[in-house]
Amino acid sequence: MPSVQALEQFIARVESNAHVEAVLEFYTADASQQENQNPPRVGREAHAANERRVLARARSVSSCVRPVLVDGDRVAIRWIFQFDWLDGTRTRMEEIAWQRWEGDRIAEEIFFYDPAQRTPKPV
Repeated sequence: MPSVQALEQFIARVESNAHVEAVLEFYTADASQQENQNPPRVGREAHAANERRVLARARSVSSCVRPVLVDGDRVAIRWIFQFDWLDGTRTRMEEIAWQRWEGDRIAEEIFFYDPAQRTPKPV
């Protein structure tokens, strides 16, 4: 079960756009991460590499969260992200992250969202 302090620090890292740092600090080395029904990525380094790829295409990213629901080692977070891409388009995504924590680290995470949101829109 995550401590309140660790969970709040994780959220603060993401909201401050330190996405790669959040992965490196708060995921287990062998964590799995899955988007909808796609095959999971396995390993903290794979997650960090994915974050780097996405962020390299973005001019800016903003995020907000709430609510956060905790039940033992299970955490559900409602994220809203806005990506302003280098090509002048924008993507707004709302998703639920369903996480299993081992102590103060995320061991498993599944994102649930409507894939149609991933299509960038003109600004």
